[in-house]
Formats: sequence, C-alpha cells, structure tokens
Amino acid sequence: MKIFVSMFLLLIFFSCSDKTVDKSSDAETEHITSISLAEIGGQLGHYKVIKATKDSIHFETGTTSTKKHNEWHSAIKPETWKSLVSSFKIKKLDSIKSSPSIQPIDGIDESFQIKTNKKSHVYVNAYSDINYKQFADFKLQLNRILPKEYQ
Repeated sequence: MKIFVSMFLLLIFFSCSDKTVDKSSDAETEHITSISLAEIGGQLGHYKVIKATKDSIHFETGTTSTKKHNEWHSAIKPETWKSLVSSFKIKKLDSIKSSPSIQPIDGIDESFQIKTNKKSHVYVNAYSDINYKQFADFKLQLNRILPKEYQ
C-alpha cells in the first residue's frame, strides 16, 4: 500500500509541476515565403505573372497571339517585402473561396498562390470572397514597386 501511495503522490507531483516551454523546440511560427499573382486569358492570350519572395520580384507579361513578351526582375528590400506580406492575414487564408474560371468565355482569370513555411494556398477568381481586400491591397503594394510601363 505504501508503494501505491508513493507512486500516486509522485504522479500528482509531476503532473502539477510547472512545465517550461522551450521556444526553440516549438514549431516555427507560420510566415509567408512567396506570393504569386497571375492574370491569364482573353481572346489574344494575355498573360501577366508576378512572383515575389523576401529578396526579389519577377514580372512577366505578354500576349501569345502576337508573341510579345516582356520581363523585369529586381531585388527588393526587407521593408518592401514586409509591406507586401502585411496585406495578408495568414489565419484567414484557409477560409478564402475561389470562383469558377472565366477563361472559357474569353475572360481573364486572376490566380494567387501564397506559400508559407507550412502550406501552400491557391485561389482563382476570389473576387467575391469577403476577404478579397487582402488581395486588392497586395496589388496596390505591387503597383508601387513595378515600373510604370508594366502596370
């Protein structure tokens, strides 16, 4: 009986002791690693693709019917990256809904791909989602970075 009581008391002691949380062993907090925006479609085969990472931005645009193609690359500062990702609320990304493609009726689809260190999110024509403002704000931030001839 003494052994049983001793074991019981030890279990209570260990279960009630303060547990210190080791921050270094916790999973890294989720953060955005890259953001891509693509606008593709239309009668002439228009495309515009932008990919931003923490240290660079890559932009391509063109029309397949005329075989016109332009590219632009640039390094970006850490402040610029912070400004770009500040548009997005990571916790709301899972709730955003896409809409059907409008390319079959000669429309232009807008798609976003947002990659975090834990997951990848893809959205097509999310205009009608209540959280679309995040994407609109991101596009405004992009217009501040891109040269005027590519806007």
